[in-house]
Amino acid sequence: MVRLLVSTGEVSGDLQGSLLIRALHTEARSRGLDLEVVALGGERMRQAGSELLANTAPMGAIGLWEALPLVLPTLKLQARVRRWLRSHPLDGVVLIDYMGANVNLGLRIKRLYPKVPITYYIAPQEWAFRFGDGGTTRLIGFTDQILAIFPQEASFYGEWGACVSWVGHPLLDTLGELPSRAQARAQLGLAAQDPVLLLLPASRHQELRYLLPSMAAAAAELQRRHPRLSVLVPTGLAGFEAPLAAQLAAAGVRARVIPADQADGLKPVLCAAADLALTKSGTANLELALRGVPQVVGYRVSRVTAFVAQNLLNFSVPHISPVNLVLGERLVPELLQDDLTAAALVEAADPLLHPDSHHSQQMRAGYGRLRQLLGDPGATRRAAAAVLDQVLASAQAPA
Repeated sequence: MVRLLVSTGEVSGDLQGSLLIRALHTEARSRGLDLEVVALGGERMRQAGSELLANTAPMGAIGLWEALPLVLPTLKLQARVRRWLRSHPLDGVVLIDYMGANVNLGLRIKRLYPKVPITYYIAPQEWAFRFGDGGTTRLIGFTDQILAIFPQEASFYGEWGACVSWVGHPLLDTLGELPSRAQARAQLGLAAQDPVLLLLPASRHQELRYLLPSMAAAAAELQRRHPRLSVLVPTGLAGFEAPLAAQLAAAGVRARVIPADQADGLKPVLCAAADLALTKSGTANLELALRGVPQVVGYRVSRVTAFVAQNLLNFSVPHISPVNLVLGERLVPELLQDDLTAAALVEAADPLLHPDSHHSQQMRAGYGRLRQLLGDPGATRRAAAAVLDQVLASAQAPA
């Protein structure tokens, strides 16, 4: 029996973790291995074939002030994990994104079990952002291998001396065939020619406060300009349905809020039906790009966090959207902090709303360039093979 611990947090980590866990089970069966996966993650990872040690999908925040409500729950969870680790020997560990918690967990496991191999899959984006004069690269000290999903990520960690492999981006494994625009709209009960807007404002609690008001006001203005505009809002996290519906109604938006337990399965249909998306920064940007949906990206944190990051930590990043980071250019409009206003969102979005507009066609052409930079399909299977190779090699190494 091979026992693995897979650890991540937030909605995007739960998605990536579920893809990897399925691939791990497939790869283990092909090798005749009995595999047990224990996870710190979410419901997607449980359904993929793991025993859930704790649900960390709701435990996500970006920023200092925003993370304060999570300090006590995180400390309690860390104590629980420490107790579990002492009584459950592991054959390997996979850490997925979720930098703060996973770096602490990796350091703790390496102290307790120095011979247990640790893989970091989807490493923190230190290749893209900087605090002060350089990245932290703390994870290099305790990881045995890094499996990079971006070529820039592989180059960065390789230059720092890490054992790193570029496996490609796992989202390529989820695309499949999109239904036609007409089929998707018929399935959703939408008129064939009416414009359709996807609104993706929140997968963290803080985003309901900091992002949703501006995006809701922008959607309301777009509906005033385009009375037949349909607004679809797939829910990023279970429990967000009611606050999303309430804020959208208060802003005067006629919207259909899609429950979280339906949203994942409807992603291909929603993207095929949509003309445009207003979205927060994150993995959703890549999903939209790979499915050909023009988008406008926004993000905002508290003023306290923004002041500390800019003035005390010297935080800098050329772009915030993964689409722009990979391309190295501002293909997708980004509106950050005080620039994230309803008026600015509408100004950026309106020219993109017609599928045949020059702006939409130009963005889709950029998406084609992006696709070529993300590697070949099969990333999750390659990652799973690398994890099991490492575990088996460690088991055969001399004591």
